[in-house]
Amino acid sequence: MSDIKNLQIAYIGGGSRGWAWGFMTDLATDPEISGTIRLYDIDKEAAERNRVIGQKISAHPKAVSRWSYEVSNTLQEALTGADFVVISILPGTFREMQSDVHLPERVGVWQPVGDTVGAGGFMRALRTIPMYVEIAEAIRDFAPDAWVINYTNPMSLCVRTLYEVFPAVRAFGCCHEVFGTQKLLCAMLKAEEGVSDVRRQDLRTTVTGINHFTWITAASWGTTDLMPLYARFAEKYAESGFEEGQDKNWMNSHFACAHRVKFDLFRRYGAIAAAGDRHLAEFVAPWYTKDPETIRSWMFNLTSVSWRMQDLEDRLARSDRLIRGEEEPALKTSGEEGHLLLKALLGLGDMVSNVNVPNRGQIPDLPLGAVVETNALFGRNRIEPLFAGPMPASIRPLVTRHVLNQENTLTAALNCDRKLGFTTFMNDPQLAAVSPAEGEKLFNDMLENQKEYLPKAWF
Repeated sequence: MSDIKNLQIAYIGGGSRGWAWGFMTDLATDPEISGTIRLYDIDKEAAERNRVIGQKISAHPKAVSRWSYEVSNTLQEALTGADFVVISILPGTFREMQSDVHLPERVGVWQPVGDTVGAGGFMRALRTIPMYVEIAEAIRDFAPDAWVINYTNPMSLCVRTLYEVFPAVRAFGCCHEVFGTQKLLCAMLKAEEGVSDVRRQDLRTTVTGINHFTWITAASWGTTDLMPLYARFAEKYAESGFEEGQDKNWMNSHFACAHRVKFDLFRRYGAIAAAGDRHLAEFVAPWYTKDPETIRSWMFNLTSVSWRMQDLEDRLARSDRLIRGEEEPALKTSGEEGHLLLKALLGLGDMVSNVNVPNRGQIPDLPLGAVVETNALFGRNRIEPLFAGPMPASIRPLVTRHVLNQENTLTAALNCDRKLGFTTFMNDPQLAAVSPAEGEKLFNDMLENQKEYLPKAWF
């Protein structure tokens, strides 16, 4: 491990305009660590633009830590000697994403996100897994001792592929969805109990499940058990929804919600569903996603690919302004915990956070080796998953189905197994009302749309 003032971090997907800028800012505002970020992206120009922006962030008058940014020409160049590897890639283009999200609409399948499960998540996984095979092999060959932080979706399968290819990899996946539910618990304390100074970090929550379908089975604040309070809260706002302020209005956002799906799942299953409603809705039968009108009745929104394309245009325009000096980078921290977990691994203070790693028994009734999301203790050079206990019997079948589907997706992707791929595709609860004939036509058309990113053996 390099000196904490001379860390070497490889950033794969170094042209990212979202995660990368937040990560750069988090590093620049932390005085304890510094070093070099090596940006690698198949779009070298995008990585070069981020190099310029990274240098501007590091040189900001309010920055308290200096980082140098370099663009690497190859994975080998980026990884060799790296202490940490951050992966944040976009698998494919908006053309493939358009197929993922919108082609299933022709058979009545509406996906608010389409990047984790369902028809869209399955196809995204098929083109992502070969990329992660290549990345895992490169980490094995050039940075076998590095800690690897994954931000790419589908999170579970990205991390699972790294371990499948390189079992000794030291990889984990970070996701902020649980943070939002912890913040909801803080808002609940303020609204229902008049307690306004609670931060999400002050809560103690037991996290279990898989990424984007995580559940909180115990929650407390000091000596207060929050589960009975949440039960009353969910009943109170089951129909009207709950919003924390005008800036959180679900009608004005592709990401905000009024938590009605969370409340409904709690009333059904007795555990707190701990992700955004648009993600949670995709893991169950189309109770909440039957059609756009049903989705709006549950007070969240579809995130169209056309909106994502416009959002990228806006971020590219901002990138231009930052590079030309027409806009100064804002040194506002991202709220993510990636760089804090990095510090804990360096020995700069132990920390507990939710994390995606292979199941080693932390959830004893889910398959060993499958990637699950629970809390873990981060300390110097170690991650110790915390025992979450058996899953509540009510939600275990829901979660297990997706775990087994993800395992089969990995097998199908690695072996280009069209038959297993199709049965796994059709076993998703979102496709429950789709006939086998309609499903097969959809599967074949969606697979054809991924052709540029799939091994020839698929065809």
